Amino acid sequence: MAGQSGDFFVVKAKESGVNVIGLTRGKDTRFHHSEKLDKGEVMVAQFTEHTSAVKVRGKALVITPFGTVDTEVED
Repeated sequence: MAGQSGDFFVVKAKESGVNVIGLTRGKDTRFHHSEKLDKGEVMVAQFTEHTSAVKVRGKALVITPFGTVDTEVED
């Protein structure tokens, strides 16, 4: 499945306390789920009919079908 629903992504924590927060679809965007990862933990997640966006707080690698993003600021 592709497009709005079904795309998988991976978040790998580079430090303890990384937050992965799911945001809802629809007229009003709201937080609907939150996970806290410890250093080295990996979360595999999927966009669904309820989840339209994800916010990642902390140092982590976010791996998607479109590439990998490192949340650390590069000099």
